[in-house]
Amino acid sequence: MGTRREARELALQALYQLDLTGEEDVGVGAHFGGSPEAIAFARELIDGVRSERDRIDELIAAASQHWRLPRLSRVDLSLLRLSTYELLACPDIPASVTIDEAIEIARRFGSEDSAAFVNGVLDAIATSVGAKDKEKAERPE
Repeated sequence: MGTRREARELALQALYQLDLTGEEDVGVGAHFGGSPEAIAFARELIDGVRSERDRIDELIAAASQHWRLPRLSRVDLSLLRLSTYELLACPDIPASVTIDEAIEIARRFGSEDSAAFVNGVLDAIATSVGAKDKEKAERPE
C-alpha cells in the first residue's frame, strides 16, 4: 500500500471516530499507527476537513441528490468529506486519482453500494468545483 493510500485510510478512520464521539481531536499515530509520512498527510487531510467542513458538507449535500447528510452512512460521509477536501485543496493530486482512491477505500470500508455512491457524488463535486476541467487542461494533448 502506498503512503497516500495509507494516509487516506488513517484519515478516514480518524474522521469516522471524531464523527462518532464528537471529540475535538484524535491522535492519528497513537490510535491507528502508520508511517511518519502517512501520519503527516493524514493529519493534513483531517485538519483540512475540520476547517472546511461547512463548505465541504454543502458540496456533498448538493451532489448527493435525494440524500440528506444525516441519512448517509458515517463511513461514506467521512470518506466523502476527506475526498472533497482533497479535490478542493490538493491541486497536485489529479481529480481522477482522488476519486479512484476513494472508490477503492469505499470498497474496503463501506457497504456493497458505497463505491458506486461515492463515485457518483465525487464525480459531481469534481465537476462543480472545476477539478476535472483543471485536470484536462494540464494533460498534454
